[in-house]
Amino acid sequence: MMMRNTVQRALVLETVRELQHHVTADEIYMAINKRHPDISRGTVYRNLNLLSDIGDIRKVEMPGGAALYDHIGDRHYHARCVRCGKVFDVEMEYIADLENSIVDTHGFVFTGHDIIFKGVCSSCAK
Repeated sequence: MMMRNTVQRALVLETVRELQHHVTADEIYMAINKRHPDISRGTVYRNLNLLSDIGDIRKVEMPGGAALYDHIGDRHYHARCVRCGKVFDVEMEYIADLENSIVDTHGFVFTGHDIIFKGVCSSCAK
């Protein structure tokens, strides 16, 4: 099925790329709403999900928090500062077949992985 490239989708993608850091759907909506007050929250959320499904952006599920959206669509790892909560990209090779090394004792069918390292960022370490 061919998807239409809508003005709203292009606007959401442009905003995520302009923000260039890991942001919540609400932060993206607020940034768009300042320039385009007629856009609905639902439209922004639907397009964020669609853009992450097709790989233009990356949805980063944060345990115990809101999902974040990353302007880099390629699979990669993240680090979260335990003090300030900011999320950063980690520069390391993505291990695509990591699931194949799991010894499954619970009947899972593994479909992928996300790894979030934790530590203290340089700003908080000062």
